[in-house]
Amino acid sequence: MYHGSSAAAPADPPPFRSAFTYALRAATEAAAVAARAWLAEGDRPGAARASAEAMRRALGTLALNGTLVVGDEADVAGPVLPPGLVLGQADAADAFDIAVDPVEGTSYLAQGGLNNALSVLALAPAGSLFRPGPAFYMEKMAGPPAVVGRIDPAAPVAERLRCLAEALDKPVRDLVVYVQEKPRHRRLVEAIQATGARVALHAAGDVAGALMAAIPGSGVDAMMGTGGTPEGVITACAVKALGGSFHGRINPQLNTERMAVAAAGMDTERWMSLDDMVAAPAHSLHFCATGIADGLLLNGPAETPEGLCLQTLLVGGGLPGRQVLTSWVRNPGAGR
Repeated sequence: MYHGSSAAAPADPPPFRSAFTYALRAATEAAAVAARAWLAEGDRPGAARASAEAMRRALGTLALNGTLVVGDEADVAGPVLPPGLVLGQADAADAFDIAVDPVEGTSYLAQGGLNNALSVLALAPAGSLFRPGPAFYMEKMAGPPAVVGRIDPAAPVAERLRCLAEALDKPVRDLVVYVQEKPRHRRLVEAIQATGARVALHAAGDVAGALMAAIPGSGVDAMMGTGGTPEGVITACAVKALGGSFHGRINPQLNTERMAVAAAGMDTERWMSLDDMVAAPAHSLHFCATGIADGLLLNGPAETPEGLCLQTLLVGGGLPGRQVLTSWVRNPGAGR
């Protein structure tokens, strides 16, 4: 697991705007704790719903006036965090768009606790986030700050990796590209390997992979492939706050999605930039992620003599760089 140069943040948040970013971790930490008890029993639907309910309760206590742009509308029992839901306090000074994924990677956790699952949320000034609408899948490419403006995401894979290597001043054969291990990525993996670059395959971790790619020296130079559009919106906030590179293209995978995307008039050819997905300056963004399962970026909840240990990554909102916090929850309960 990589933490770079970010040490644990001080116990008391600094007295400026970043105090709000610190407060956001209550929502992702509550979701991670709630998911833990259900996942221990292999109950994926229960974990998804419990974590969403915990996140909604926590968000409702924060001093913000927010509208969900990305939520959990796929819950068959009725969404707990549906897009359009207004959260927080109506009289709060700051109005936000909110994007959440209480348990990113749930299906893989249910199959044996595979790594990189996170509870994540992102906030941006009201009206600034891209609305996914019926687009469920998005092709993405993420990289570190050194490659901003230097890669055409529509170029062939070999050309993109050549530009990436040039920007990072390293041979193509030394590049590491994070790709989710999916049947749809077979040709992508073959194209990357044909250049001599290394493919790091992971069963899950769409958000974690992009964040690793955006952090210089993380051991991941780029993230490529098709994953969730909602996760793409959340990731765009984090990568923009980190100063990294990120592009996304609506890439429907099912006929029903293709028809819905076409009916909505969404462009499936154009690659969107960070500014297309997040029309707000980096300093105005907030991102928070708490580990649910051990992974490259964060560890999941662990029992310790001091209580349940959690790891949370905070980005944006005036924080200097990124902060990885370790906190303890005493007597978290069963979450049932």
